[in-house]
Amino acid sequence: MGFFGFFNKKQNEEQLEQGLAKTKQSVFEKITRAVAGKSTVDDEVLDNLEEVLVTSDVGVDTTLKIIRRIEERVERDKYVSTSELNEILKSEIAALLTENNTQDMTKWELPTDHRPYVILVVGVNGVGKTTTIGKLAHQFKQAGLKVYVGAADTFRAAAVDQLCIWGERVGVPVVKQQMGSDPASVAFDTLQSAKANNADVVLIDTAGRLHNKVGLMNELKKIKDVMKKVLPEAPDEVLLVLDGSTGQNAFEQAKQFSAVTQITSLAITKLDGTAKGGVVIGISDQLKVPVKYIGVGEGMEDLQLFDSKAFVQSLFK
Repeated sequence: MGFFGFFNKKQNEEQLEQGLAKTKQSVFEKITRAVAGKSTVDDEVLDNLEEVLVTSDVGVDTTLKIIRRIEERVERDKYVSTSELNEILKSEIAALLTENNTQDMTKWELPTDHRPYVILVVGVNGVGKTTTIGKLAHQFKQAGLKVYVGAADTFRAAAVDQLCIWGERVGVPVVKQQMGSDPASVAFDTLQSAKANNADVVLIDTAGRLHNKVGLMNELKKIKDVMKKVLPEAPDEVLLVLDGSTGQNAFEQAKQFSAVTQITSLAITKLDGTAKGGVVIGISDQLKVPVKYIGVGEGMEDLQLFDSKAFVQSLFK
């Protein structure tokens, strides 16, 4: 059974639909206006659809790619009715997400060749990074895994305190040091403790600063180098957390972080409170980095492994 497999699939789908309700309503209303009075998909409908996707935070480049795909469908099939548009959109966007390596993650499992599996979590302050770590720790523990958390954002007392609260709430140990300590030292201590206690998963929080890219790059490189002294393969994953409610700003953050460190996966949070869920499609397409988790609510289980097919189905149902 894959990790997260113990969750009820029907329940996950219901949470996903509820979480994407604002985006879905916004997109549907715009598409309805785009095809009003039209029976076939013509140039005017495509122009209107382009505007719908751009204003839904899909992003210009990704929107143009989707429009080109639909134009090819129209050219190939000669006649495409506006009633078919939703199905065509679902099909093309799902294909795009799959091509960009954002596939059905619901059967993802931890590698079995080594332990612990180390996830370095990055992202600017305020995106829900600490909450994401807490929810992941909870869900890993619910799966029967031994989890350690490292509070390596040593520049903000609030970040360490919040992480410790999550640790107590979830029931996992949080390794910390004094404020202003070297973040790499915290990561080193966390991995040593986790290794000594046969942990399965380690989640390392990092500082959310982007004002000094060189400083951030050096800091992340140092953390990685120190980790390798304990576990040569660490980190197994560099997870970038983004706030979906910020739309294209999330994409800009993703580009900036990608410029300073290799990002291997994405978690996009706060999709339940926004109509900007289309940003998931654009970020995946432009960065070619898999979206692994999405946040669709406040609850512990509202952080879900990303299922591209279910996502598109919920968005254009």
